[in-house]
Amino acid sequence: MNITLVCGSLLPALRYGGTERVVWALGKELHRMGHRITFLAAPGSRCDFARIVPLDPAQPVERQLPADTELVHFHTHYAGPIAKPHLVTVHGNLPPAGATADCVFVSRNHAQRFGCEAYVWNGLDWEGDYAAPDLSLARRGYHFLGKAAWRVKNLRGAIRLSGRLGERLDVLGGYRLNLKMGLRLTLTPRVRFHGMVDNAAKKRLIERSKGLLFPVRWHEPFGLAVPESLWYGAPVFATPYGRCGTGRTDGRRRLFTRPLPRIRPRDLRFADHGPLLPRILRAGAARRMAQRRTAPGRRRDRDAALEGLIPDRRPTPDRAAGRSGGGRRSRGPCGHAAKDRGTPQAGPAPPVRA
Repeated sequence: MNITLVCGSLLPALRYGGTERVVWALGKELHRMGHRITFLAAPGSRCDFARIVPLDPAQPVERQLPADTELVHFHTHYAGPIAKPHLVTVHGNLPPAGATADCVFVSRNHAQRFGCEAYVWNGLDWEGDYAAPDLSLARRGYHFLGKAAWRVKNLRGAIRLSGRLGERLDVLGGYRLNLKMGLRLTLTPRVRFHGMVDNAAKKRLIERSKGLLFPVRWHEPFGLAVPESLWYGAPVFATPYGRCGTGRTDGRRRLFTRPLPRIRPRDLRFADHGPLLPRILRAGAARRMAQRRTAPGRRRDRDAALEGLIPDRRPTPDRAAGRSGGGRRSRGPCGHAAKDRGTPQAGPAPPVRA
């Protein structure tokens, strides 16, 4: 099948890149499965397994699609229905402008906040895009991974928490002086800023970290910082909003995140782990969040789109806030009946301190 993936960003993602990494891994896996892939991406993109068509944001996407396209998978730049069969993956907390078809979401919590049930976890190409970590290294300090300029990521909370612990904090994805989205100047030398890091720097820093401090203040749709940290053997300590509230936390198998309403220093004793834990964490990430595991879900959504099972139904902010009206039934993203309902975590996440 000829599949066009609409990304709009520069591919491949050499430094920070969430959606770009997922789209790249998806295209690679679809190519491995025998499909012919086209990326509609930013000028300057390059790829050795798929065709690249430079995206012109000023022109309608439909006019830029190759004539042989059989299915369009939008990850951005969706502005309304097109003639060709298409699928829309929502990566953020707002529905795409002009969306009239059911969308695909990236976690259970994400889907429920839009009044839907179907979702497909993001998958990554661990073996192809990420180097294997050295899990025997000594671990000191903690790390923060994300767009530090974005207040909802709550870097300030991570800094306060590391200060109470008396531990070093490595910030991956931000700078000491921030002039974006408000002014922030961090003076303490205990916090080290590394800017937008590439995979080599990410590996070098996280494989020596006791864990990811992730006190987000919003409903995280998926949070690639979580599986990336787990891949490098670092446990995750996060506030329980969005997908971050779905990790395993029971005493026997704390393999993923540890969601906490308020992260306290005593909760991080879990980070003083033995040599076995990093291997367990990495194995869990590799098993559950690999593209080869999540691709079948994408295939089901693709088949539903081709069969015309995805009816017109516009995701709305009311659905995102969990006010869709309990009891009404609609068609889910895979064409099955889904009951619209909210979720205990619906609506904006309350401000929290680490």
